[in-house]
Amino acid sequence: MGRKKHTAEEIVAKLRQVDVLVSQGRKVAEAIRSIEVTEVTYYRWRSKYSGLKGDQV
Repeated sequence: MGRKKHTAEEIVAKLRQVDVLVSQGRKVAEAIRSIEVTEVTYYRWRSKYSGLKGDQV
């Protein structure tokens, strides 16, 4: 499987998607798997992009 370079906008959208899934009752690990990234990548993105909105990126 090849690597993909995500844009900042894609990252923020995926982080929001995980937030929505978790608020709907899914477990964090399941939500992360649904956006097709590893947990390490998710937490790294969250620490870097937390609090940003799509237009702030």
